[in-house]
Amino acid sequence: MLGQRYPGGEFTETLLDRALDQARLSGPDRGLCHELVLGVVRWQATLDWLITRKTPGRTQKAALQNLLRLGLYQIFWLDRIPPHAAVHETVEQAKQSGFGPQAGFINAILRGYLREVDETESILADLKTAQPALGWSHPDWLVERWRKQFGDEQTRKMLEWNNTPPKTFARANTLKIDASKLVEQWRAEAVDYDFFMGDWTGENLVFELRSHPSLVSLNSFRDGGFYVQDPSTLLAVRELDPRPGENVLDLCAAPGGKATFIAQLMNNQGRIIARDNDPARVKLIEENCERLGVTMVEAASGSSLVLHPSSFDKVLVDAPCSNTGVLRRRVDLRWRVTSAELERLRTTQMELLVQASRSVRPGGVLVYSTCSLEPEENSEVVKRFLSEVSGFALERERLLTPFADGVDGAFVARLRRA
Repeated sequence: MLGQRYPGGEFTETLLDRALDQARLSGPDRGLCHELVLGVVRWQATLDWLITRKTPGRTQKAALQNLLRLGLYQIFWLDRIPPHAAVHETVEQAKQSGFGPQAGFINAILRGYLREVDETESILADLKTAQPALGWSHPDWLVERWRKQFGDEQTRKMLEWNNTPPKTFARANTLKIDASKLVEQWRAEAVDYDFFMGDWTGENLVFELRSHPSLVSLNSFRDGGFYVQDPSTLLAVRELDPRPGENVLDLCAAPGGKATFIAQLMNNQGRIIARDNDPARVKLIEENCERLGVTMVEAASGSSLVLHPSSFDKVLVDAPCSNTGVLRRRVDLRWRVTSAELERLRTTQMELLVQASRSVRPGGVLVYSTCSLEPEENSEVVKRFLSEVSGFALERERLLTPFADGVDGAFVARLRRA
């Protein structure tokens, strides 16, 4: 689901990781760069508002605007850099980037705010209540939707959640290692962890990794001892309830987190068809299966797979969606998704659900899931499906939310064919 593409190309996180891999920075410098880039994108609307306060009627070049954003972010959102050092470094960066003539202008804006730090911090705090979309740096239309759906208090919690760096969670891969042995290995690898349990996850399965070396450097990762996965993504598989020996279809499977968890619950016994339309992402499924020791998954691209009617015991449709439940993991997504996109997506979601339903055997289970919080993509799609496709009944549905469950947003509906 996190791979859903939007207009504008790749996500900021992907571009940043690629650039950092090439830059070969020290660990602390890499961490600071990561924080600066993602922080500026998260708080872009609020930062631009601060800039406009000091430059009314003036539009900056994009690169100059970014320099001002970087300076202001360090002053008002970072504690580790002394404010005067932040100003100095931003001015020096401007000179090195070809903005020498504008260096004085940048210096004046930033030093002006240095003289008004307490006053400005008070204004920013008030803004979160008076104009929450601006104060929390989110699109107006999305905040209004959430206020109508969840109320002011829950919306505020959502906005705060989205502006907090996401935690890293790991699912123990019991096909390779027992959870107790995995945590012993983590202790030896300097991984600081904590247990996580939701009513849908079960015990000793999901862990929060509080601090750790680079994951790809860990033997426990390379040997397939765990898979990095938010706990919310496990709900769909739990509702699917796969059993050893069954025939299962995962219709939108890349990069393979749910498919490999299905295999884990099935003890690698049975058959899983993991389909995705993008051949490059199908390769990700294959790579993850190989690392995790999953041998029962057959990965296929959509164009190469023929689905026979009534041929699967269980079918999972993890549909492309707006991703509004995972905005804190995709920092620029809030600036890409539009209300019009919801209408386009739910047409695709309905088509996928109808297509998948034909492959469910009589008495079999069809699970529909998204990482969206929007009813148009969730319960309304299910209602429309039930009204247009006969022979299916809704057994239950559930929406996980950050403010109620402490995990990414996710919707899951379990349907059974008569």
